[in-house]
Amino acid sequence: MDLKNLTGSIVALVTPFNDDGSIDYASLDKILEFQVNNGTDGILILGTSGESATMTNAEDLAVAKFAVEHVNGAAPIIGGAGSNCTRESYNKSLALQQIGVDGLLIITPYYNKTNEEGMYRHFKTVLDAVDLPCILYNIPGRTGCSISVRNVERLSRHPNALAIKEASGSLEYVSDIAHCLNKDFGMFSGSDDLVIPLMSLGARGVISVWANIMPKEVHEMCKNFLAGNLEEARATQIRCMDLIHALFCEVNPIPVKQALADMDFLKPNYRLPLYPMKEENHAKLKRAMQEVGLLD
Repeated sequence: MDLKNLTGSIVALVTPFNDDGSIDYASLDKILEFQVNNGTDGILILGTSGESATMTNAEDLAVAKFAVEHVNGAAPIIGGAGSNCTRESYNKSLALQQIGVDGLLIITPYYNKTNEEGMYRHFKTVLDAVDLPCILYNIPGRTGCSISVRNVERLSRHPNALAIKEASGSLEYVSDIAHCLNKDFGMFSGSDDLVIPLMSLGARGVISVWANIMPKEVHEMCKNFLAGNLEEARATQIRCMDLIHALFCEVNPIPVKQALADMDFLKPNYRLPLYPMKEENHAKLKRAMQEVGLLD
């Protein structure tokens, strides 16, 4: 599937687990079907929301294979291929390509970080190796490092660089890289609370945690903005801000998995170090879900 013109809402899908910690494929099938039936524009698997940092390579590839086969072209599948080890990201990218994902998400190297040239070569190594469109992932709050404006400029010219997922939360940074955006290289908001502001600076849409529970609404919000229906798009963003804040009142994906559990899509199971949310935060989440009509 050609991702060149991909816009709108890409869900950062969670990975359901059984009580024994194994992957819950029955629930995975259910949430994939929910996304497809509600018009999501793309499905990201094995990202931060998918708890891929706690999964083995074999589990990653099994989830990717399941998603590709079960979605069967109804929506593009983007596989998270990130690692703080460039060789590992390279190997995982090639394995996901062989399975049949439509694109890749590559994160900045966390923990060991790197210098300017090392950051560039981390991404370029994967971009050179694959025949898939790749989204660069900038989230310094998680990784402790950021893609410099100069490196965004350099990487944006690579034929396999599709876009950047921008989750720094800095509108100044977004404004500084906006000149890199064109028909060949785009941007997706990586922050659910800043979708409309980033789209006003040229983003094509969002890679969204929120879309796990409201895929139709997030899709329609992006669609409205791109169609010039700005008031409708802004109204959705503003109406759902309390819910978005509640989805991040504890570290992602703890609240969104609890929300999906409250909607009977899965069990709220995590892999350590993630742990079920505090009851007072769960109460806050349920109130926010009730306010937008997700719960009675």
